[in-house]
Amino acid sequence: MNMRTPLARARGLGSAKEGVHHWWAQRATAVALIPLSLWFVGAVVELIGMDYLGLKAWMGVHGNLTMMILFISALFWHAQLGVAVVIEDYVHNETIKNIALVAARVISLVMGASTIIAIVRISFGG
Repeated sequence: MNMRTPLARARGLGSAKEGVHHWWAQRATAVALIPLSLWFVGAVVELIGMDYLGLKAWMGVHGNLTMMILFISALFWHAQLGVAVVIEDYVHNETIKNIALVAARVISLVMGASTIIAIVRISFGG
């Protein structure tokens, strides 16, 4: 027989107060990706047929490098947030869910960082 009151049973079952930040972060990155994606498509069109030295010179321009870093950062952050939502919604085993969430975050961080390092190396002649 359960002697707890309805309030005691409901405590701890409500909002974890984390969803709002996640929701806003995903919307903010989506909005940021709109102009960044348009810039990226334009950049790719501009770079068609360019050799490595031309790419290096193009990346050496401060604005292009900055925009590329912003694009990569927003892209991987948005992707990680989206993958986290899918994992949270469809993985029901708590242990596997936590491992998958950590793995998704680490993979996103490593891929984003390695991409940024690669474009900075191209830009600075590495």
